[in-house]
Amino acid sequence: MAYRDEKLSEEKVFKDPVHRYVHVRDRVIWDLIGTAEFQRLRRIKQLGTSYLTFHGAEHSRFNHSLGVYEIVRRIIENFQDRPHWNAEERLLSLCAALLHDLGHGPFSHSFEKVFKLDHEDFTQAILLGDTEVNRILNRVEKGFPKKVADVINKTYENKLVVSVISSQIDADRMDYLQRDAYFTGVSYGHFDMERILRVMRPMEDQVVVKESGMHAVEDYIMSRYQMYWQVYFHPVTRSAEVILTKILHRAKELYEEGYTFKLDPVHFMSFFRGQPTLKEYLALDEAVVLYYFQTWMEEDDGVLSDLCQRFVNRRLFKYIEFNPNAQMNEWMELYKLFTKAGLNPDYYLVVDSSSDLPYDFYRPGEEGERLPIHLLQPNGELKELSRLSDIVESISGKKRTDHKLYIPLDLLEDMSNRSKTKKRIMEILFG
Repeated sequence: MAYRDEKLSEEKVFKDPVHRYVHVRDRVIWDLIGTAEFQRLRRIKQLGTSYLTFHGAEHSRFNHSLGVYEIVRRIIENFQDRPHWNAEERLLSLCAALLHDLGHGPFSHSFEKVFKLDHEDFTQAILLGDTEVNRILNRVEKGFPKKVADVINKTYENKLVVSVISSQIDADRMDYLQRDAYFTGVSYGHFDMERILRVMRPMEDQVVVKESGMHAVEDYIMSRYQMYWQVYFHPVTRSAEVILTKILHRAKELYEEGYTFKLDPVHFMSFFRGQPTLKEYLALDEAVVLYYFQTWMEEDDGVLSDLCQRFVNRRLFKYIEFNPNAQMNEWMELYKLFTKAGLNPDYYLVVDSSSDLPYDFYRPGEEGERLPIHLLQPNGELKELSRLSDIVESISGKKRTDHKLYIPLDLLEDMSNRSKTKKRIMEILFG
């Protein structure tokens, strides 16, 4: 029997708090789960710094990847024998679902920002490079790793396969919304996934939803909207991300200045230089990063030491509403006052902005256009979701942005009460 068709002697299952069970029968999938590159995802949190806000948010990208695989497995099961679905794409879809987040690094998005990296580039490098994952995919057929990489990169010729894993209603989103809601303990991310899976239909170039399932899709979109503003953009989580980002910036700056660390940050050297190899990238997980943060708490550099103590011991920055575009004069004065007070404004005066577009309809020619969600009418016609749903129409194409200013209020309060500088800072911040 060909490797691609090989089944395990008995089905393997993972107990899962969201889907109850994750079922694995394919030898290829089982072998991929056992690779070093996939097991590494156990050491990367799905929600980065959110565990400092929601204490249950300790789940990993390993959990999420298995969940996305399970949803795709169920979607394909429902698609069997339906027009437009090619059964030959089954294993490709499952592999792409399982491996779609393979390139995420520690505290992924903050880390990428500082070192100007892109986890999608590393996902491609793992799939196509000298890795255990690549060797397994190559056993399926020649060129199979490239096919999987193309699906994840959204460049695969069959757009239907791509849309199952990456679209405005895909297995990725359906898993992380429910999983993140479960582990953070909130109710916002819950929606009727069973109903959505039942009414999904394969078309030539995308997955569509029967019109009778519109209300379940509305619920899903509102769940996504609420999760972004109540969980993903939570101001306390953003405070932790600000400090994390500033730690990495400070360590990089010190390295470039020739500072002598008490412990050589060997795992960071290639990142400071801007040229990490794939092997070096894979060697850096969150346990390693937190180890360095703990050692840097004892560094002679006051800024690095203070920031690391704040992150490790959860002494986060406080925040106020602050729009830098409308309050430029206040910003410039605060910058000077912080400098005068001996607080480096590059590290202790930080504006952070968050924005989200909950649903976007198709507008030809626009940069970054998204394929919309289409509803399948009883007569076989397709209609874009926001044309039939008043709820979705009300939020379509509307980008919401939120600005906050993060400050070390404890350090400001420790300043002498007689200080004119302190008095003026407090006036600007709190009126």
